[in-house]
Amino acid sequence: MKKVTLKDIAYIFGVSISTVSKAINDSHEISRDLKTKIQKFANENNYKPNRIAQSLVRNSTKTIGVIVPNILNFFFAQVIFGIEKTANARGYKIISCFSNESCHKEIQTIDLLNAGAVDGIMLSLSAETQAKGDLKHLQTLVDNQIPMVMFDRVSEQVECDKVVVDDFEAGYKTTNHLLKTGCKKVAIISAIYNSSVGKLRVDGYKKALKENGLVFEEKNIVKVGKKDDLQLLISLLLDDKEIDGIIALDEMTAVDTLNILKLKDIDVPEEISLVGFTNGRLSKYVSPALTMVSQHGKYIGELSANLLIDRIEYEGDMPYTTKLVKTSLVERESTKTIQ
Repeated sequence: MKKVTLKDIAYIFGVSISTVSKAINDSHEISRDLKTKIQKFANENNYKPNRIAQSLVRNSTKTIGVIVPNILNFFFAQVIFGIEKTANARGYKIISCFSNESCHKEIQTIDLLNAGAVDGIMLSLSAETQAKGDLKHLQTLVDNQIPMVMFDRVSEQVECDKVVVDDFEAGYKTTNHLLKTGCKKVAIISAIYNSSVGKLRVDGYKKALKENGLVFEEKNIVKVGKKDDLQLLISLLLDDKEIDGIIALDEMTAVDTLNILKLKDIDVPEEISLVGFTNGRLSKYVSPALTMVSQHGKYIGELSANLLIDRIEYEGDMPYTTKLVKTSLVERESTKTIQ
C-alpha cells in the first residue's frame, strides 16, 4: 500500500502542501471546517509525518546518534543504558548503531547520521579506526560543527568533548593488587590490543612491574584476534610454569580464560589468580566468581549524554572538556586476599 504524503492530501483537497501541513498541525490560520476534514482524512489513511523533513524546518530532531564498537560487550550495553536514561529525561530519543570494530562501517554510519537524522553524535571508536589512525570522517563532523562526544575509546587528534576511563591507572592498580596478593609473574590476555584503552591498560601494567623490580616480557602479553584459538594461546602461555596471575582485558575473555584453566585442572586462585575488566553479570555467576575492574559504564553514558545535550542546547561558545572516570576493583573469589 502506497504511503500517503502531504502532496497527495493537498491534491485531493485542492490546496497547497503548506495548507495541509498547517491543518495537520492544528494551525489557527486554517478554517476549522477544512482542518477537521484534512485531519480526518489523514487519520483514516494512516498518514505519518516525515520526521526528517520536519527536523529540517525546525532545525532540530531531538534525537542523538550513538555508535559503539561491540554490542555484545557488557560495558557498552551499560553505557547505552545510561545514555538512553539521560536522553529520555531531557526530551531526546537515541538511535543506537554498531560499528562491529570496522572503520568502514563506522564511516558509513556517521554519513547516515550526519544526513540530518540527529542533532549530535556520541561514539566510541572501533579498534580498526584506532589501528589505522583514519580520522577524516570525524574531522568532517568537527568542520561541519556537528556536536560530538567521544567516550571510552577516543582520539586526542579530534577536538571535541570526551569522557574517558582512567585505563592507565586501572592497569597499574590491578597489577599491583595481584602482586600484593603474592603473585610473582602476571600475564595479560587482550582481545582489544589495537584499541587505545587496551594499550593504556598494558602501559599501566608495565609501570607496576617496573616499580616492583620485575622485568617486562613481551611474551606475557597474549594478543587474541577474532580467528585465534584462545585455548591454544593460553596453553602456550602456561608453558611458563611461573605464571601465577592473569589479567584479561574484557569480560568474555576473562570468563573464557577461567573455563580453560578449569579444563586444565588449574586451581583458581590457588595456582593462578584471575582478574577481568567490566563488572557484568557473567563474572558474578561463574565459579569461582571473578574479581573484576568496574568501569562504571552506566555513569559514563549519563555523563556523556549530558555533555552532548548541553552542547546542543548551549547557544554561545563553550570550551571542550574531557571528563576522567576512575575505575573500581570488585574483589571476588578468583584472586587471593591480601594478607
